[in-house]
Formats: sequence, C-alpha cells, structure tokens
Amino acid sequence: MLSSLVSNKLEKWPETFESVQNTKDICKNPKYREIYRKSIENPEQFWSEVGTLLTWTKPWKKVMDNSNEPFTKWFVGGELNACYNALDRHVHGGRGRKVALIYDSPLIQAAQKVTYDELLDKVSRMAGALSKFGVRKGDRVVIYMPVIPETVIAMLAVARLGAVHSVVFGGFAASELAIRIEHATPKIIIAANCGIEPGKVINYKKILSDALKSSSFKPSRCIIFERRNIEKATLDRNTDTLWDEVLDSSGPHPCVSVEANDPLYILYTSGTTDNPKAVQRSVGGGLASVAWSIKHTYGMENDDVWWATSDFGWVLGHSFMCYGPLVNCLTSVLYEGKPVRTPDAGQYFRIIEKYRVNAMFTVPTALRVIKREDPHSLIGKQYDTSSMRNMFLGGEHLDYETRIWAKNAFGIPILNQWWQTETGYSITATCVGFDQDLRPPKLTVGLPFPGYDVRVLKKTGFEAKPNEIGDIVVKLPLPPGTLSTLYKAHSKFCQTYYRKHPGFYYTMDAGYIDENGYVYITARVDDVINIAGHRISTAAIEDVVMSHPDVTDAAVVGVSDPIKGQVPLCLFITRQSDMDKNDNNIGKELITKVRGSIGPVADFHLFVSIKDLPHTRSGKICRKLISKFADDQLFEIPVTVENPSSFVDLANALKKVGYALKIPPTLGIL
Repeated sequence: MLSSLVSNKLEKWPETFESVQNTKDICKNPKYREIYRKSIENPEQFWSEVGTLLTWTKPWKKVMDNSNEPFTKWFVGGELNACYNALDRHVHGGRGRKVALIYDSPLIQAAQKVTYDELLDKVSRMAGALSKFGVRKGDRVVIYMPVIPETVIAMLAVARLGAVHSVVFGGFAASELAIRIEHATPKIIIAANCGIEPGKVINYKKILSDALKSSSFKPSRCIIFERRNIEKATLDRNTDTLWDEVLDSSGPHPCVSVEANDPLYILYTSGTTDNPKAVQRSVGGGLASVAWSIKHTYGMENDDVWWATSDFGWVLGHSFMCYGPLVNCLTSVLYEGKPVRTPDAGQYFRIIEKYRVNAMFTVPTALRVIKREDPHSLIGKQYDTSSMRNMFLGGEHLDYETRIWAKNAFGIPILNQWWQTETGYSITATCVGFDQDLRPPKLTVGLPFPGYDVRVLKKTGFEAKPNEIGDIVVKLPLPPGTLSTLYKAHSKFCQTYYRKHPGFYYTMDAGYIDENGYVYITARVDDVINIAGHRISTAAIEDVVMSHPDVTDAAVVGVSDPIKGQVPLCLFITRQSDMDKNDNNIGKELITKVRGSIGPVADFHLFVSIKDLPHTRSGKICRKLISKFADDQLFEIPVTVENPSSFVDLANALKKVGYALKIPPTLGIL
C-alpha cells in the first residue's frame, strides 16, 4: 500500500495535540467560528451540505473515505459532469441569455461577450468533434492556448466527455511542452496558432510543431484555433485540423457522467522542468470546493461580474476563471493583456469601469507595476470604479505599502489570502461571505478556511506557540478539492507532502499563527535565511524596504557568507521620477530602516538598484533563482520566466556590490 510511506506514524501523535486555532475561539466572529468548527469537527455533515450546490446524476454513498490516507476520497460513489454543472443546468433553468464570459484584449483592440446559450452550443459541438476523434472518458487532452473564450470552450468540451484536460501555459518553450506531452500522453492536442504580447506575436503553432518533433509520444490529432486577425496558421494536413472546420461539421454531444473521484484535470506546478509534477484534481471535490469558495471567500452572487487576472495555465485560471464562476452562473471577465504597456497603466481601471466589475483577484506584482508607473493614481482616477466591492490578492507576498496604495487607488478593502496549486483554493483568507472584519491585521493572509486544520510545527515535530515561526502544515484529512495525488507519481505524492510531518500536509511555507488565530506567511521554507544562527524572514526585510518612499519594488534573498553562513541581499527598483537620485544614499537609508525595524541581527548591508526584477509569467519574483545567481551557481532559466534578459542586467548590477558572476549558458542566446 502506497500510503504505508506515511501511515505508520499517523496514529502516534498524542491526543492532546491541539492548537489555538483548531476549534477554540479562533476569532470573535460567531458566524465564521461556528462554520469553521463544524468543518473540522463534523466534516462529513459539513461537506455533504456543500455538495448540494452541485447537480448530481447519481447520489454519493459516502461523503468521506479516509481509510487510505493521504488518498482521501470525497462524495464516494456519486456521479456528475463538470460541464453540465457549469453550463447545461443554467441554460435549462432559463438563464441561457445571461453573459457568461466577457473577453477584452487591448492588444488587438477586441472585445466580445459570450452568453451561456452560446457557450453551451460551442462546447457541446466541440465535444462532438473530440468524440469523433476518439476521445473517451479518462483520455487526456492537452490544451495550449492564450486567455481567450476558446480556451474555456476547449476545457469544458473535454470535461463534457468525462476526459481529462491538461492546460499548458501558452508560450511555453518547445522543450517544456514536449515534456508535458510525453508525460500526459494526450489523445488530442488543442492549440491556438499564436498568442499576443505587448509588441510581439508568439507563434504557438511553430512551438507545438517543434515540441512534437522532439516528443517520443505523438497525439492522433491537433486541433488548431486560427486567430486570423493576427496571424495565419501553417498546417500539417496529415495531423492538423482547423478549429472552425471541426466545430462546423460536428453536432452536439451529451454530457458523460463520471464518478466523483475521477480526475477533472491535471495541472503542472509552475517552474516544473525535466521531472514533471502534475497535480491531479477530482471532479466532485474540485467543483464543490470552488463553487462554495467563490460564494463565501469572495462574496459573489449570481448577478455579479467577477474578474481574475491570470492565465488558464495556472491554478487560478482553472478554479476562478473557468469552473468557479461558471458553476455559480456568474459573469467572468477574460483579459488578454498586461497591467501596463497595453497601452498604459490604466487598463485595470478601464476594465472595471467598462464592465462594472464587482470584485477581482490579482497578484501583488501587478499592482506594484501599476504603482510604479502611476504612483498617485492620476491615470486611475480618470475611471469610475465604484462598482468594485473588494480586491483579493494572492500568489506571492503582499507588502504593506502596496496594499495601502491599492486601497487608496481603488477605494475598497484589499484582502490578502494564501493557497497553492496543490490546494486549488484558499487555505487561509479574509472571507467576505462570513462577515469577517475586512480590516484584518497588517500582513496577515487571513484565517483558516473551513476544512483546513492549519498548524505550525517546529523542527521537533511538535506544535509551535502563538507567534512562533515554524513549518505551516494542515492536519489530515485535507478537504475536498485539494490534490488527490500526483499524476503517475503516487509514491512521490506521499514523499513530497507527507513524509516530513506524518499525519500532516506539508505546505513548504514557513510562518506563524497569532493568539487570535490569524495566519502569517513569512516565506517559503527556502526563504527563511539563517544569519549566524538567527532565522530571519526575507519577507519581513522586504516589508521594511518597501516602506521607503523612493522604492517601488524589491526582492530580498539570502546569499552565502563565509562567516555568518548567509546574509540578506536586497535588489530594489526606484520610481521613474527618482532615477537620478543617488542609489547609494537610498541604500544607506534602507540599512538604517532595516536596522531600526528588525535590528542589527539582520546584518543588512548588501543592496543594489536595478531596472527590473526577474519574474514569472504569473507575476512571482524569482527569488530562488536570484539567490542562486548571486551565489554564482549555474542554472537553467525556466520558461516560466517572462523577462530572462533581466538576468543580464542583474549580473551587471551585482558586480557593483562585489559579485563577479559567470553568465549562465542560457543567457548567451538572448
């Protein structure tokens, strides 16, 4: 039994192993406290009620089966279809004329609204086309497309057949795409012929062709969506078929019911190379969790307009651009563009005004970029954003200064939260639907979301005290909708997430929980640096740096030191209007601020001003790569990095603080 890797220790923890945030007075809000308590103490009754949000073709026999932890199953024996829950039932209920998707692309000056009627028609016919090509229940289909309505159509068409989709971020290099094709072994690949970025067109079709040439696995067919207004596709008529041709020649296909624990999709975690780690999510738990979450975390109702700024290749695209909004019959905005440069820093404000957006989810980096170009919101103030109620942030650390800027710029609560590709929705959050205080403590990622028994463990394996930093874990069983396993890697699933702290899901994040139950993420475990025996969070230093009035963005990483083991290195970006200021003077002011806020123990003295921070396409700063780079370790730059040329500028900048770096071979092609 695979679970024997961890189960031999699951029952050896003392009965008194309880934390302040478990089922005690986690906060003063009685509504949240009662819901959370019920989710932990009586999970079967709790999730049984949540499951009624969905339409089932066959009722479940058992709500939870955790006899083989960590492979917990939910809604066992129940059958349903994801596409039916996202589309058919709304159309049958008379809501077909409602707008399901709003597509907006300032890059090509295009906008489109798609109703639930229109979406169902195209999805059912695309499902018919896939069926003709032999796609059946359980088959995999790789989707390689940008942020356009056709990506949602492809995802739902695959789900309509009970098949499993694997969405790969549009623009991934051929070598990385080939790895995913070989791992997923898809029967069909659905791809756009191109993607669009500010100032350039990315030829997806050529990338796909190169990937297939090097891949040892070949799909039976590639369906190509041709974006004729941008670029004409070059097809291989032996393997390629145009999207419009298969759609026009196919009739509708009915929904295929699947068991609740069958996979809905597999999704590769960001940055994965050479050794794929594909999160597998089940249909029943996946749909139930996001359906309930979008109501209670984000406070969205049926007539609301929701906007999540992501690519479909990331988990946010799956949970809260596709399935979550549609299962709840919301209107969801799909934005193909950047926060700035398309053409200016006013795009987020423009979208909110034009479509009367009620709430949105984005990443802190996007706001920092807007803030850098429009620090006083002079562009933003030209738009009416009064429809907005709340803005939610996640994916990376949110510094206090950016939060305050966003609150002033948009005039609404800015609510931070924490979750992972593996969990699929929030582990912690400030939940609008529970009437929680929308002014949570500074820098918290909120309270544990119902179903997550969040703990902090020390190296000894025993629980940390309030406000004491340690490994953040979640006590088993995990709630429905979290990863059921890793595709084709069940042993790795156990080893990666459950070996270090048996009986708990290891999040690989470090942090603490205060006396009121609020959770704080200080860093990924790798980002807690050890300075002469003192464990210091790089995020804490970044918060101090970002409070400087001349700094618009920053990253602090640990670098090797022969005496103290590690010391912090700060990379910071100044305001465009302040570029002529003496960077050395700003750095000295940062030293004073860090010393005053954290103390001399941080040994903060290395700093350098740069023009751009290396970041992924999802907006996360590549802190681990920066650290390796500064320590002169050669590495491959993942294709998830949006601005690889920034490493050249980084090398030149680091020389200013005494680093003589070798340029990684991958930079030679830039």
